[in-house]
This record gives sequence, structure tokens and C-alpha cells, in this order.
Amino acid sequence: MLSPDLIRKYNQPVPRYTSYPTVPYWENNLDPSNWEYLVKKAFNLTGKKNGLTLYIHLPFCESLCTYCGCTKRITKNHSVEVPYLEAVLGEWSHYLELFGESPKISGIHFGGGTPTFFSPQNLSLLISEILSSAEVLPDAEFSFEGHPNNTTFDHLDQLAKLGFDRVSYGIQDFDPRVQQAIHRIQPFEKVKEATDNARKLGYSSINFDLIYGLPHQTLTSLAATFDRVGQLRPERIAFYSYAHLPAAFPAQRGFESHLPKDQEKRALYESGKEMLIQMGYEEVGMDHFALADDPLCAAKRDGNLHRNFMGYTTSPSEMLIGLGASSISDIGLAFAQNEKNIESYLELIQKRHLPIVRGHVQTEMDRAARKLIMELICREKAEIPDPILDELLPENLQNLVLLEEDGLITKTGSVLTVTAEGKALVRNICSQFDLRMNASKAQKAFFSNAI
Repeated sequence: MLSPDLIRKYNQPVPRYTSYPTVPYWENNLDPSNWEYLVKKAFNLTGKKNGLTLYIHLPFCESLCTYCGCTKRITKNHSVEVPYLEAVLGEWSHYLELFGESPKISGIHFGGGTPTFFSPQNLSLLISEILSSAEVLPDAEFSFEGHPNNTTFDHLDQLAKLGFDRVSYGIQDFDPRVQQAIHRIQPFEKVKEATDNARKLGYSSINFDLIYGLPHQTLTSLAATFDRVGQLRPERIAFYSYAHLPAAFPAQRGFESHLPKDQEKRALYESGKEMLIQMGYEEVGMDHFALADDPLCAAKRDGNLHRNFMGYTTSPSEMLIGLGASSISDIGLAFAQNEKNIESYLELIQKRHLPIVRGHVQTEMDRAARKLIMELICREKAEIPDPILDELLPENLQNLVLLEEDGLITKTGSVLTVTAEGKALVRNICSQFDLRMNASKAQKAFFSNAI
């Protein structure tokens, strides 16, 4: 467990590194025509052979969860479903024209928002249209995020018939007081029903999202939550740190006086981690756990774990296409993000434009730094290439010395290894090699604290 001194020393705002460079440090040197050229190039280089992964953002929710930092629109008007899905299909059609042939699909993921805000029939129509224009690879993984309160048997059934066999439920916490504070009220019985239904239909993997550091959370309440998690025993657990960013997400402003602080918050994680290990879960990487026979654990053991905007994955897909408002695409050569505003997104699609509003073309140095950071996050060990070492600022070189003195890393020549204690601060370690962030004078307040 981290000492109070180390917590105070390293509890600084740092990225979660689902990408590199992180979005705030993109150069935004990408226009839609250049993006189209790079998409075609990436498809010919890797997409044709290895396939591509689709991330589809479905932003609507019926109620606001006040902890949430996702792009969403709160409404109970379900007439928004069809126009939005028609726009997503319009965007997909534009990509099909760029590919010039039927692509191979290695994965699909629905994120949100609340994907199960949409009716089973509408989700089925969307996926059926996409699959009719593509070839599905034999080992493709289809997954979606579901709210236990509104993920029906019909949702699970219709998606299963289309190839979905992984579902992630946003649980966060089972304690009624915590649920009330974050406006995420879902009885254990609803979660059990949604979990049981997925298993009855043959889903191979169920994930629970849990958060530590929420208002009113205590070691006692967390233990009760994990007792209920143990009763349902999902294959995977994402145990995230609550990101308190009230300037960006005003709904969080009422939390301040009820949040566990620093050492108290870290104790919640350590306690939760110990309970998970006792239940038979293994730590896969930052915030992620899985049962020992899960493919994520096998990928970790074999050195084949990967990370993208959706978190840890076993898929090495080099081409991720994001569809829908705010979605981010990663094609290896460049990143691009769609328009966040739903009306503006719909308008751009109606005009037959790709809704790209920001992006970043990767340089050779970007790719080298990205490889190093992803190796540290996925394998906890990496060789620091000379070009990266030459670019480090004196401050970062000194920080590496301090990290080693504090027992968080070891260095043998150019090989850096994250220690068992250092895993808790892997974001801080990675940040020393974040050349773009460290060279920028921009504020780092848009990142959550490491602890």
C-alpha cells in the first residue's frame, strides 16, 4: 500500500493514456479531406488484412448520473432514436465509399450515454445494416454497455443473434446512499436479472464497472458492494478512480464535502483490490481485473495485452473507426474526433460531410512515445529508445531518478520496469515520457488526479 508521503507527493493531475498524444495536446492539423486520404491509406496498409474495429457512440440517457464525464444528452423523448441511427449509417456509408470494398470487421462496441436507451429493434436494424456491408472475422468481439435498469431480455437476445456476446454493466456502487448521491439508483435485483439474462443467452463475458472515491463511500459500504459483486461473479471488473472535475462537469459540484480524500480514497482501492483477489480475480492492468481463465488474463501473461479508447483489450486492431457524435477514430497514422453537439453532427451528415472537428497526424516521435507508454501500461516494462531519451526535459530525467529512489521503478540500462508498488502510479510514470504534454505550457487541470 502506498505510504501517505507518496500519495501526497504523486497525487497530481495526469492522463489515463487511452491514447497518445492525449486529446488536449493534439495539434489539430487535420482537415476532413486529409483525414479521408489517411483513412484510405491506413485501410490499404492494415485494414484490408487485419480488419477494423467500430466504436459507435449512442449519447442519449433518460436521467443524469452526476458523476459522469461522458458525452451525453438527457431526454425521455425516444423519437430521437431513428434520426440519430440514420445519421450513424450515413457516416458509415461515407467510410464504405473511402474503403472502396467491403471491410472486414474485427470488433464492434456500443458506448454512451446509454446504448440501451435505444430499442432492441432499432439497435438490431443498425447492426444488421452495418453487417450487410462487411465481412465479420471469425474471432470478432462484439460488446455493448448496458444500464441494468433498462437492459431487457429482448436487448440481450436480439444483440446476441447478431454476434454480441460481451456486455458491460455500469454498476458503480450498490450502497443506497452512494447511489442517491450520484443519481444512479439501481436495485441489486435489477443487476442480478440483467446478469442472469445475459448468461441464459450465452454471453461469454460480463463486465461490471465500479468506481471508488464516490461521495459517502466508506470501507464498510465498499465491502458490502463487493459482497454483492461476488454473488454475481462477472468475468471482468473495471474498478475506476472517480475523476472529480467539477469545472468541466458542473453536476459534480455538490460532491466536494462528501468525497473520500487522498489516503482514504487510496485505501478504498487497496481494500477493493484485496477483496477481488480473494474472489479469484487477477489484476490485468490499471483499474482492470478479470478471472484467471479470462482471455484478458491470458493476454497479460503472454504479453499480448493492448489498450485503446475503450480500455484494455485482447484485440490488436490497428484501425478503430468511431461513428456517432463525439466518437474518436484511431487509424495508427492519425486520430480524429467527431462533432460533439448532436444537432451539428446530424447537420454535417445531412450535408454528406464527415463530421470531423479535430484531429492529429502522428509523427514518428509520437509513434515512438506511444509505443513506450502503451508497453508500460500493458506490460509494466519497456525499453526507452534513444530518440525519446534525447527529448526528455531535465525535469523529467530528475523525476525518473526520484521514481526509482521511491521504489516505483527500476532501471537497468535503457530498460525501465514498473515495480509492484509503482503499478498504482503507472500514469505518473508514463507522464515522464509524454513529450507533448511536458513541452506544453497548457494547463493540466483537465486531467484527474493519479490517486
